[in-house]
Amino acid sequence: MEPLVSVCIPAYNNADYIKETVESVLRQTYQNLELIVVDDNSTDHTVEILESIQDERLKIYHNEKNLGMVGNWNRCLELATGDYVKLICADDMIASAAIEKEANAMKKHPSVNLVESDTRLVDIHGRRTGQFRRYPKSGIVDGKKLAKISLMIQDFYGAPVNNLIRRSALKRTGGFDPAFTYILDFDMWLRLSCAGDVYIIHEQLNSFRIRNDSNTGVLIGEKRDIYNGEHRKLLEKHAKAGVVKITAFEIRLSMMIRKLRNIAIGVYLKIFAK
Repeated sequence: MEPLVSVCIPAYNNADYIKETVESVLRQTYQNLELIVVDDNSTDHTVEILESIQDERLKIYHNEKNLGMVGNWNRCLELATGDYVKLICADDMIASAAIEKEANAMKKHPSVNLVESDTRLVDIHGRRTGQFRRYPKSGIVDGKKLAKISLMIQDFYGAPVNNLIRRSALKRTGGFDPAFTYILDFDMWLRLSCAGDVYIIHEQLNSFRIRNDSNTGVLIGEKRDIYNGEHRKLLEKHAKAGVVKITAFEIRLSMMIRKLRNIAIGVYLKIFAK
């Protein structure tokens, strides 16, 4: 039997998009999967929509109290039982062959902790507005090298929907760090990457929805200073850990590049996000 893949969807007030996200998972050509959706005490119709979907692979959990993003994301990981794990935000989607292609790459290469694919950027109606490519090289990339480049220039790992995780590596490196409110996934990718290799597939196997009211939109917009502060904290954390060598000059340079990228992303959001 193929390795079990746990697809985890943390949900909170996602009634407008959750069905489309769930259906994109249930349409996968890869059959040996479990779909874990953890509702973080939503106040809209998210749970009712989930309960209307009939599929034995779908497991719905409901938090009696709101755990917040970090808490709910970690609860998703705790409930996963598969060999590989994919976390998808409740408004994103994956192509029908995404898990098959990513799982095959991970199965073939035991040193790989993360498998990543390119991203199709879409608006609130699902219309394509752009793309996000991973690190230019295809295939296996040294994890520590990718971690250093991502810290210095740009986050090549991207959003959770882009990544498939080896769960045994996740157990060793730990879940999402509650010290981070917004870039918790970037921190996790760095830890997993520094503990093994990364495999990159240059195909658009997932869709990331661009919204002004999403965490990304708010963060790059009105909370840009908070984002910059978290980026500095991330740099200092991994510099202190010593796995990735980062000098004080490189921290300052990375901060400057991050601020410029935030401005560029803010312009993109104003044009394409609603």
